[in-house]
Amino acid sequence: MEYSILIIEDDQVLNDQLKQMLTKAGFSVWQSHDAYSVTTILSSHTIHLVLLDLTLPDSCGHDLLQQIRQQSDVPVILITARNAQSERILGLQNGADDFLGKPFNFLELQLRIEAVLRRSSQHTQSQEPNRLTLGPLRLQKQPYSVVYNQQEITLTTVQFKLLWTLARHYQQPLSKAELYRRVLLKDFSRYDRSLDMHISRVRRKLVAAGMPADKLLTVHGTGYCLQ
Repeated sequence: MEYSILIIEDDQVLNDQLKQMLTKAGFSVWQSHDAYSVTTILSSHTIHLVLLDLTLPDSCGHDLLQQIRQQSDVPVILITARNAQSERILGLQNGADDFLGKPFNFLELQLRIEAVLRRSSQHTQSQEPNRLTLGPLRLQKQPYSVVYNQQEITLTTVQFKLLWTLARHYQQPLSKAELYRRVLLKDFSRYDRSLDMHISRVRRKLVAAGMPADKLLTVHGTGYCLQ
């Protein structure tokens, strides 16, 4: 299968270098140098992965990422010179699948692309329901929807994936390491608090809708459990 990659990078030289490298590696490549044409490309062509530069002339990369997520679940790898932890966290919150700081090694980028596509392919092939109902809690995947006691709850893409994963394993504790792999798509680090932050925000939103706080349980020494 030939995978198609959309490069969104305003640096013409780097964009062309990436196209040359990816074409040589066997990928079909589409190019964009701004946010203007992205929606049209995604709606009119089959794109399997997006490389998105956060610094664009006509849009904030994070805003464009949110726009992409409203339109598609296509995997997105962020590439940027702004390699701060806050940028990575915000990117994950907005639905990015991976993050690579500039300057980067082309081989590393290719390996990251292959890893994300492999995970995406495995996820697509898995047979999951589109809806889950756990008492007053109802979740729908396409399009994303969360309702508790007939009250709609707004979650980010990452928060929804986290709640969906816990709901799919109802009453079964999932370790932090497993949730990092399944939801954040990276290895667990005890110094990384991003998972705890997402859990806290999901719990707060559910509690605000009327769910008892202990329904989303912290299992000390293990991870988390929806019960």
